[in-house]
Amino acid sequence: MTTILAVDRLSKHFGGLYALNELTFSVDEHEIVSIIGPNGAGKSTVFNVMTALYRPDGGDIVFRGESILDRAPSQIVRLGIARTFQNVKLFPNMTVLENAMVGQHCRSTSGVFGAVFLTPSQRREEARIRERAITALRFFGTRLAGYRQDQPAFVLSYANRRRLEMARALATEPSLLLLDEPTAGMNPRETLELRDHIKRMRDELDVTILVIEHDMRVVKGVSDRVIACDYGQKIAEGSYDEVANDEHVIEAYLGTKASG
Repeated sequence: MTTILAVDRLSKHFGGLYALNELTFSVDEHEIVSIIGPNGAGKSTVFNVMTALYRPDGGDIVFRGESILDRAPSQIVRLGIARTFQNVKLFPNMTVLENAMVGQHCRSTSGVFGAVFLTPSQRREEARIRERAITALRFFGTRLAGYRQDQPAFVLSYANRRRLEMARALATEPSLLLLDEPTAGMNPRETLELRDHIKRMRDELDVTILVIEHDMRVVKGVSDRVIACDYGQKIAEGSYDEVANDEHVIEAYLGTKASG
């Protein structure tokens, strides 16, 4: 397997609190890897550092053999890393389609002249952006496609807003997708449906996925490997069963050592 992402001794602290403490792990192409851990384990901080929202205090992040620590967020998206957020971030007054089209902004090449005078190249690019966005929406079927694409985002259900955020990320044409608690706030039926979407993203769209998730049904159902963290450090790694039964993981979640 080819390694697409390597996180090497990554550290980030806020004052005296270490959110990440020399965290090391890797992700291979076409894998679905889940990061789990109790609240405050540093899971979302990993994504924030990877996407240049935070600068690390130590370590390195290598994507496709190249360090990305000196990259701006827009450059990281162009390289092929897209993400969703723990709290949904959309443009509520824009249509569903327009929100998805925003994902193609990083691929846009037309300048101000083309935008003002609607040159042929600008019109061709606009058509390409629109089609790419529609394709991303269609991945989620009638939840987002068809008449819904012309609705403002604020009328969508909570679950569909989360789907729209994922569609926008897919519209960037990523090779690595970071999903931050994608099923948070969903009911059991919606959760299982999204679990299947995650597997389809990898299998049908050829996207590598790194997911932060609290719902263990989802983690078990999608993961090739699971990485457990606590206090910014990796405490276990392996298959779902190996990690779920690891005494350090049980202690981190329950505050007591496993018996037996």
